[in-house]
Order: sequence, then structure tokens, then C-alpha cells
Amino acid sequence: MRLDALTTEMIPVAGVLTAVAFKRSPRARKISLRIDPGFDGILITLPMRVSRRAGLSLLHEHEDWAAEKLAALPRPVRFTAGAQVPVGGVAHVIVPAPGARGGAWIEHGKIYVTGGEEFLARRVTDCLKRLAKQQLTAMAAERAALAGAKIRAVRIKDTRTRWGSCAPDGTLAFCWRLVCAPDFVQDYVVAHEVAHLTHMNHGKQFWAMTERLTPHRALASEWLTSNGLELLRLG
Repeated sequence: MRLDALTTEMIPVAGVLTAVAFKRSPRARKISLRIDPGFDGILITLPMRVSRRAGLSLLHEHEDWAAEKLAALPRPVRFTAGAQVPVGGVAHVIVPAPGARGGAWIEHGKIYVTGGEEFLARRVTDCLKRLAKQQLTAMAAERAALAGAKIRAVRIKDTRTRWGSCAPDGTLAFCWRLVCAPDFVQDYVVAHEVAHLTHMNHGKQFWAMTERLTPHRALASEWLTSNGLELLRLG
């Protein structure tokens, strides 16, 4: 979801001027409110025939809840020189390398970035996306072989509502920020989606398959509950 593709306004929420984005969805059956960690704001999803005013009314009914959730968001980590960014759960320092070539690369606990400052954030993001594609694709192929399942393709996306997904045609998709999490978390999310290649539900057989593919379900789920928002604040 791109923020610039939505209708966004600055609206007082519990006395604080807050970014509120409105999104219309043909699949929505009712108005929903969600805190979007990507832009320190609130996303209001509206069914096609429901007015903006109705969305604002629901927000005002729950503005104390919204303000509390916004205040609880972890501080964002912007991709700037000297920032520490986790890769595989280990902090890496962003180091400008203006005289070098190659975009950005990871080496010895550092993320080196070539070119001017104006290119730094994009190049760090691109570097992490490449690593995510390489690493998660390899993990998915290994788990699919164990499951006796076939993957059509692996996509890397900039999602903020789910870490992974499995389409009916066998395409797996993962949030690129997952590569910043510890390896055992990546292992669990990949195994979860690979299990959906065989079981497109969350029934007993699905969970049995997931636990056959990874021993990390409980620990990874706990880690994501405690730390997932911090990952979504990267970049």
C-alpha cells in the first residue's frame, strides 16, 4: 500500500494533529481502523458506499484507543549514515562509501553504501530486498522439498499487515523486512507459508505440517508479537 495513493488528511485525535488516511475497498464489509506504523498515522478503510464522515465518526468514538496505540509505537529507524539496522537480528551500522561503486552491500557487521546521501536510504532498502529475495527463496525451496510441495514463484513485497502469504497458484510472498529478523523467525514464517501450499487453511493438518517443517513456531510467534512493530518501523 502506497501512502501517496490514498486520501490523507491531518486531523486532531485526542488533541494531537494526526495523519489519517482513507482507503476505499470493494472487499470491505464494514469500516475499520488500523494504526499504520509506516507513517505514524491511522488508516481508515471504507466500504465503497460508506461516506468519509462515517469513518471519521468511528474514529472519534475510538480516538483514545487510537492515540494510545500511536503513542506506543516504537521510534522509527530511518536509513541514514550511522543508523543501526538489524540484519538477521544482528545490528549493522550504515557506513557511507561515496568513493566506491556497487550500490550497497553487507560486510563484517556494516552496510556500506555508495554515492551521495540522497541515494542512501533507497540503496540500503534495495540491498535488504535483494538479500531477502535470495535468503527467503532458498529457505522456501528447502522447506517445499521437505513438504513435497511446489512453489510457483517467490515475491518480495513492502507489506505492513502480514509477514508472508501464499496464493492459490503457489506463489509465496514475503515482507522484505523479515530479513531483518533473527533466522529462527524467518524459518518459521517461511515454513508457515510453505505449509499453505498443501493446506490453504489453519486446520490441524496445516499446523502439523508447519511443525514438521520448523521447530520454531512458539518462539518465533512470541518474538514477532514482542518485536514485530520495531521491524515495521525500519526504513
